[in-house]
Amino acid sequence: MAVNAIDQTRRMLSLVTYLRERPGAHVSDVARAFGITEDELISDLDVLPMCGTSFRGGDLLDIDTDGDRIWWHNPDDVAEPLRLAADEATALLVAARAVATLPGLRESDRQALLRATAKLEAAAGEAAGASSRLSVTFESEGGVFADVDRAISERRRLWLRYYSPARDELTEREVDPIRLFAVGHTYMEAWCRLSEARRTFRLDRVAEIKLLDAPAAPPELELRDLSAGLVQPSADDPEVEVEVGPGGRWVAEYYPHDSAEELPDGGLRITLRTPAPASLRRLALRLGRDGRITAPRDLAENARRAAREALAAYDSDDAQRQH
Repeated sequence: MAVNAIDQTRRMLSLVTYLRERPGAHVSDVARAFGITEDELISDLDVLPMCGTSFRGGDLLDIDTDGDRIWWHNPDDVAEPLRLAADEATALLVAARAVATLPGLRESDRQALLRATAKLEAAAGEAAGASSRLSVTFESEGGVFADVDRAISERRRLWLRYYSPARDELTEREVDPIRLFAVGHTYMEAWCRLSEARRTFRLDRVAEIKLLDAPAAPPELELRDLSAGLVQPSADDPEVEVEVGPGGRWVAEYYPHDSAEELPDGGLRITLRTPAPASLRRLALRLGRDGRITAPRDLAENARRAAREALAAYDSDDAQRQH
């Protein structure tokens, strides 16, 4: 059933593009193009009018058929740029994480979904925090947990294909698992043989996992105290200063920080510490006009340059579409 549902979802996504380019297409022609029966196509068309750009409705696909031809009455309305409210972003993130664990999902699709989910988390800002407290678990997600749990109990090494949102890439590595724990998401703490260091892996970003025959032999390490959360900046970490407007005040709630000074315009000057200041460049891009990094100077300039490059790329793509 999972494979059928996935195939139907993939087909309907392609069907939307197909119908947009062929107004009034004949049912028989469309069914033939997709290699399905006319009854299967009509079943898809019964579902599409319940889909759209808003979880609240009002922007749904207005698609119908008289049994011979198919008409899409509002293709331009759903082409507008998507803007997600907090509850919509939460629902989408929960659904995306759930779908990524479905049995039968093609590996390339799973990897693409993992990347998209991480990017959506970054764009959602504080809304992503609510989604992390909700989860839908399918059998395969439980399988990852079970493999890690078994590896810990039997002291065996694991092979992982893991998605890293910081580098936007999948890496293959062998790890010696140390423990499982949950802080919003479920994580595995392990000794990574690739980096020769202790690393934390989020289970919903594990694209593939294998239990190896090699024994796990992590070095003797003191377990981290997670009572204050997963991210615990050190006093020795570099200091970063971020100024945000009223629309960016969520940063003070989402990121551990040393201080948050009120600004005259209703914004905040936030001082925080991080072992990897370059990772905050994504925060600056997410804030847009609602905030900016002001110190250290090299990071601030790096963030401004990244914003200019992103804007230039967007303008270039927009110009190509107009031609």
